[in-house]
Amino acid sequence: SGLDEEHVETLFGNVHCVMTGTPKANRPVILTFHDVGLNHKTCFETLFNHVDMQEILRNLTICHVEAPGQHEGAKTLPTAYTYPSMDQLSETLPAVLKHFGLRSVIGLGVGAGAYILAQFALNHPDMVDGLLLININPNSEGIMDSVANKITEWTHTLPDTVISHLFGKDEIQNNHDLIATYRHHITTTMNQSNVIQFFRSYNSRNALEVERPVPGGNINVRTLKCTTLLVVGDNSPVVEAVVDCNSKLNPTKTTLLKMADCGGLPQVDQPGKVTEALKYFIQGMGYLSSASMTRLRSRTTSSSSISSFDGSRSRAHTNELHRGRTHSHATEEKRGRSHTDVSMDSISNSNVEHSISKSTEVAY
Repeated sequence: SGLDEEHVETLFGNVHCVMTGTPKANRPVILTFHDVGLNHKTCFETLFNHVDMQEILRNLTICHVEAPGQHEGAKTLPTAYTYPSMDQLSETLPAVLKHFGLRSVIGLGVGAGAYILAQFALNHPDMVDGLLLININPNSEGIMDSVANKITEWTHTLPDTVISHLFGKDEIQNNHDLIATYRHHITTTMNQSNVIQFFRSYNSRNALEVERPVPGGNINVRTLKCTTLLVVGDNSPVVEAVVDCNSKLNPTKTTLLKMADCGGLPQVDQPGKVTEALKYFIQGMGYLSSASMTRLRSRTTSSSSISSFDGSRSRAHTNELHRGRTHSHATEEKRGRSHTDVSMDSISNSNVEHSISKSTEVAY
């Protein structure tokens, strides 16, 4: 299960890809795409190193894709090179699939990467089996945001601009270690002038062309055809945008997972829960056996890492214990009621398609 690292040539420049393991016949590969200011390591390493992720890695191959010039140690892109738009970046992916001989993928994207994967799935529905999109913003940037875009012209403010794109105000003020770590990643592992170009491209994106299908309405409306899980932390700067995206997608195929007490990067903040969600998602698509899932469930329940396993009633209690008594029952109870709770048990049944099909909003 070696690492296969390659620069894949596409119409819009070379894309750095890292493949872990060998693709298995009749199984999709998980294709990841990172957010602005990050590369595949800083975006996904915490998640893929999580102990519970090992089972997924035994069953499925991962292909990490990095936007042009965003990989570790990247040289400054030539001045003659025009940085691709978001839509063009999504069109680099068919070349990646072709290069590695992949028929279909399960997309796992964060922020800009989530947008790129959604766009790819809209244009190439036959190549995408499912999408797990973290922090997707389906809207184009407003006037206020383009002001932030101008600020990135001065490189010394770039790390700040990226940090406020990735993290919520709470985290920036209170979680100094996390912010310092990411500021360090952005300033030391990334090529600043390339990051500015990727950021500018993201800030110039068009609104994602999706429309919610209505019963008896136009059957040809443009929407994501695959099962889609939207994930966002409740303290994320894009929480409203993700909720908005959910309202625009097909309710029978989309689930919104809003994570309680979670910041801008759920896969870094709460990798156990994201791994869990990914497992149920993949199992629902029929690629992980339920036998291995039962083992997982007993272990998780005992560690209470997903408090709503025991149903929403006990949430207030387990969460409080789990959080080291930082919250009062009252706030937990209030939070419990503000979302429709779907206990993970109901999702883990074999009829996962059915239980997810009601446009659900899951709260852990």
